[in-house]
Amino acid sequence: MEPTRTIACLIYPDVMSLDVSGPLQVFASANVELQRQGRGALYRLRLLGEIAGPVATSAGFQLVADQAWCETAPATLDTLLIPGGAGESAQRENAPLLAWLRDAEPEVRRLGSVCSGALILAAAGLLDGHRATTHWSDLDALRGHPQVQVDGDCLHTYDPTGRRGDAHLFTSAGVTAGIDLALALVEHDLGRPIALAVARRLVMFLRRPGGQAQFSALLAPEPQRTPRLLGLLEWMGQNLAADLSLETLAERAHLSSRSLSRLFARELGMGPGRYVERMRLEAARLLLQDSGASVATVARLTGFRHPENLRRTFHKHLSVSPQDYADRFA
Repeated sequence: MEPTRTIACLIYPDVMSLDVSGPLQVFASANVELQRQGRGALYRLRLLGEIAGPVATSAGFQLVADQAWCETAPATLDTLLIPGGAGESAQRENAPLLAWLRDAEPEVRRLGSVCSGALILAAAGLLDGHRATTHWSDLDALRGHPQVQVDGDCLHTYDPTGRRGDAHLFTSAGVTAGIDLALALVEHDLGRPIALAVARRLVMFLRRPGGQAQFSALLAPEPQRTPRLLGLLEWMGQNLAADLSLETLAERAHLSSRSLSRLFARELGMGPGRYVERMRLEAARLLLQDSGASVATVARLTGFRHPENLRRTFHKHLSVSPQDYADRFA
């Protein structure tokens, strides 16, 4: 019988409870599926805290740490998960924890994060040179670590093949993406049939279609950051089906095309053409969510003109089709 593998998850004050319980439930359910087949449980689950004992989550209830991380030998752990939550900012300043994580990294088979737990790994310097992701609202904070290769749309960066990610050090996006990550870990450990049985039991996709961009907040520049463009942006938002070429926008702004392009790049971080595409995409998202309009109607109203243009843009940015998006969010 294969030796038991210890899956440990860090907990700390104001941790996000689902970041902890979601992934661990996947491993627990994998044990159940193995036992249904007459096989022994593979995973042993542990919670590690500053000290052993109860820890208040951001939801208000408590989780109980089995032991202190500082008293845990990393070599005894198979997989160590670092969750996110409102308390992660304090943990980024926790020098003993960061030192322990740096020491643990070469000792554990797998080290990963859930949601904003990636910021703790980044603070420890462990994500330097690695592809990483986190919750869409924390991507800018992760980009504050210039050596990290930030991927804002993927659900997780675990890849046992090493082609698109790392089998040893990896991250996952917001909250429930930790469940996607855990399913991928189980699939590698136990094979697709067990992972699929777990996903079915939890009423989950084994591989969720699309990335986290489909869930992120809409494009909304802060007016105080774009004073010279505010009037033009408002007009663009009211005239998405019109000609929004660079020449038209420059004429309306009373600027040369080159000057307008520089202004967009400086104040919005992208050129006018890309921004127009993003505005139209966000408007299409809202119409598909809230209006019940057909894909063809949405394409016409938002300036894409033809459904195929809308479909290509959805796949480019959200990795799903407009119809799938409407089915999921409307």
